[in-house]
Amino acid sequence: MGENKVKIILNFFCKMKEIIIVSDNPGKIKEYQDKLKSYKLIPYKEVLPIEHIPEEEDTFKANAFIKADTVFRILKKPCLADDSGLIVDALPNELGVHSKRFSEEMTDQANNQLLLEKLKDIDQRQAKFKTVICLLIPGEHPRFYQGEVKGKILRKARGNQGFGYDPLFYIEGLNKTLAEMTIDEKNIYSHRAKAIEALIKDIENENIVVF
Repeated sequence: MGENKVKIILNFFCKMKEIIIVSDNPGKIKEYQDKLKSYKLIPYKEVLPIEHIPEEEDTFKANAFIKADTVFRILKKPCLADDSGLIVDALPNELGVHSKRFSEEMTDQANNQLLLEKLKDIDQRQAKFKTVICLLIPGEHPRFYQGEVKGKILRKARGNQGFGYDPLFYIEGLNKTLAEMTIDEKNIYSHRAKAIEALIKDIENENIVVF
């Protein structure tokens, strides 16, 4: 990549103060905004009448791209999306990209209850959370960032912060579930926080070619 091209892209990042975030999850948006303090994150539903974006691919990366690209192709503005999920060792094919749609009701409460039922007689409860972020900006290739955090699934929910499977996901070194963490703690240790840190590091290091 030529020097002029690099300067143009860096100048674009310096001026970029708004990013469309392709999510309607208030908890997720809050986590992003807390980490990306230099930018204003605009939920996509505030500017587009799109009710639902299908997430039917079999990888986190592909789903993150579809969400970001659906909005990017319409608005032609910087767009950020992620796909995240819980991977449970004892249930290798049941969650992952299907984590949000794990139960028939597809609610946090129903998902957590079904997970507890499926693991009721299982002692092997190791698991991990994974996030893949896709960032699209005009004139550039898609950029991808990922983060993981390892833990185990408790037999009973703990904590009332966070969302999704956070009340059941216990990190042994911290002696806490994700739902027992403050937003500041979660934005250090969570899978999403690690992916966002990779994104921030990429921009700060002027690492233009990501993949």
